[in-house]
Amino acid sequence: MLNEPDLTTRPEDGWDIPLLVWRASAPLRAVSSGPLGGGIGVRNWIVNATVPMSYHRDDPAAHLAALADRLGLDGPGVGLLTGVDVAEVVHRVDTGVRVWATVGLGTPVQAAAPAPATPAQRVGTVNIVVYVPAALGDAALVNAVATATEAKTQAIRDLGLAGTGTPTDSVTVLCPADGPAEPYGGPRSTWGAPLARAVHAAVSDGGSVPCVPWSDRRAAE
Repeated sequence: MLNEPDLTTRPEDGWDIPLLVWRASAPLRAVSSGPLGGGIGVRNWIVNATVPMSYHRDDPAAHLAALADRLGLDGPGVGLLTGVDVAEVVHRVDTGVRVWATVGLGTPVQAAAPAPATPAQRVGTVNIVVYVPAALGDAALVNAVATATEAKTQAIRDLGLAGTGTPTDSVTVLCPADGPAEPYGGPRSTWGAPLARAVHAAVSDGGSVPCVPWSDRRAAE
């Protein structure tokens, strides 16, 4: 089981910067595109850390590993970064599938745009964390990531924004490590369907408010 995240802060660059920490009550199978703990494997925790929009470190995995060590997190985990305030995480549940999303859609981009986003664009980040209460096989885990991404893109379209996401979006899907493995994770599968609905609801609700980077908000205080 993946527990509700704890909201805490860390001192960095003279600020107390927020981060969310999920702890698993038992090791979970996971697939993630996060900079720390990406790929498929067993994971014990997740960190989603706010960073200033001026963030320029070229070692995000090492940075996240240091944050996890400071938090006393043991074993392998997943680390994510975002420019938005993670205190504004949106949580949605559908048929036992639980989704948390931090949604930054300041300037969404089209994945197959003819030119890349310029450095001046404030693209934001959408980080999605999903817990499915049934074991998923490797193919189903990968399919679940595709389903979550499709649902995110549907939500962005429904918000009236011209984009499929941002260049730094991340998806993490976790499930129990034991038990018969479900073979499918697509949007019409037993667990993919509620996953899609919950992701769509979370991104829709999170994206319905103006995206103000955490560092911009702090600078205005």
